[in-house]
Amino acid sequence: MKKKQKIIVALSGGVDSSVVATILKKKGFEVIGLFMRNWHDASLTKDNNCPWIEDSNYAMEVCQQLDIPFNIIDLSKQYKEKIVDYMTREYQEGKTPNPDILCNREIKFDVFLNYALSLNADLIATGHYCIKTKENNKYQLKQGHDKLKDQSYFLCQINQKQLEKVIFPIGHLQKNEVRLIAKENNLITATKKDSQGLCFVGKIKLPVFLQNKLKTKIGDIIEISKNQKIYQKKSRHSINYNRIDGNKIGEHNGSHFYTIGQRKGLNIGGSQKPLFVISNDVQNNIVFVGMGENHPGLFRSYLQIRKNDIHWLQLQYDLSEGQSANYLVRIRHRQPLQKATLKMGKLYLEIKFETPQRAIASGQFAAWYKGNELIGSGPID
Repeated sequence: MKKKQKIIVALSGGVDSSVVATILKKKGFEVIGLFMRNWHDASLTKDNNCPWIEDSNYAMEVCQQLDIPFNIIDLSKQYKEKIVDYMTREYQEGKTPNPDILCNREIKFDVFLNYALSLNADLIATGHYCIKTKENNKYQLKQGHDKLKDQSYFLCQINQKQLEKVIFPIGHLQKNEVRLIAKENNLITATKKDSQGLCFVGKIKLPVFLQNKLKTKIGDIIEISKNQKIYQKKSRHSINYNRIDGNKIGEHNGSHFYTIGQRKGLNIGGSQKPLFVISNDVQNNIVFVGMGENHPGLFRSYLQIRKNDIHWLQLQYDLSEGQSANYLVRIRHRQPLQKATLKMGKLYLEIKFETPQRAIASGQFAAWYKGNELIGSGPID
C-alpha cells in the first residue's frame, strides 16, 4: 500500500486554513495542524486581549473536529529578530515596511517550513488565495481565482525551493465558497471574521506598537499648496520639499511615525481639511502635507529598486544592464495591476508607469506580473 503523504497545515485559527485542513483530510492525506506563536506582548494589543491564545484555541478545536494532531510552535524569538526589528529599522529611516511579505519570506516559508520538513512532512499547506503550477521543471505562482482575495503579492519574495514544498488548496476557490465548505463541515471558524492585524500577530495597534519602539521627536507639519512652486529639486523619481515652500500648520511627534498617503493621525487642532502626507523628511524631522486626495505631490510615475534587492521568482526573465521589458506591476495588496516598463540600470531597476501612481512609499514592495503569473519583486528604494 502506498504511504500517505504527510502534509502540515499552517493553522492560523481562521476559516481559510481550517478549510485547507478539511479539504486535505477528505482527500486522504496524513494531516497535522501546526499553529505559530509569534507574538505575546499583550500590552500592545487592542482591548488588552491576547489574540494568539484565542486563535490557537480555534485552531485546536478545528483539529479536534477533524480528528487530526495539533501542535504549537513558538517562533516569537525569530519573529522579533526578523520582523519586529526590521519594522523598527524601516520606520526609523522614514520607510514604510511590509511585515506580511517579510513574515512569509522569513518565518512561514523559512523557519516554519524547515521545522515542518524536520518532522518528515512532505509538504506544508497554507490558506493563501494563490495558485501554484509547474512547467518545464519550474514552479509558477499565479493569482488566486478570487481577485478580491488574491494574496500572491504577499508571497512575492518566495523562491523556487520554497514553492516546491508548499501547496495552496483554496487558491481556485472564491471566499464565499470557502465559507460554504466551512459551514457544511460545521467548522467552528465558519463565521469567524478575517484577521485585520499584523501577520500572525493579531489585533495590534500599529501607532502604539511604533510608540513603544521609536522615540518621540517633536517637529513641524508643513502644508504645501497645490498651486505653489513647490519644487526645491525634482527628479523623475521624487520631489523634495523645502520648509519655505509651505506654511507651518502644526507639530508632530516624529516624522518616522508617518507614511506617504496617510490621512489619519495628523491631529492638527481645528483643521477640517482633508490633509494627506505627501513627504516625510526624517533627516530634518518635517512632515509635509497637502490638501485633497488628488494633491499632485501624492503622484509619481517612477520608482526604483536597488539591483541587489531584486528578487526573480522566474530567473529566465532577469534583465541585463540596459535591457527593458513591459510588465504589469502593483505596489500594494489589492491594487489593480498597472502597465509599466522595467529597465535595468547599472545600480537600479527603474519602473516607469504608464499612469502616475498614488502614494508610492519607500520600503514597500513592487511586484511585477506576466498576465496572472508573478515574475519578480523588490523593495522600493
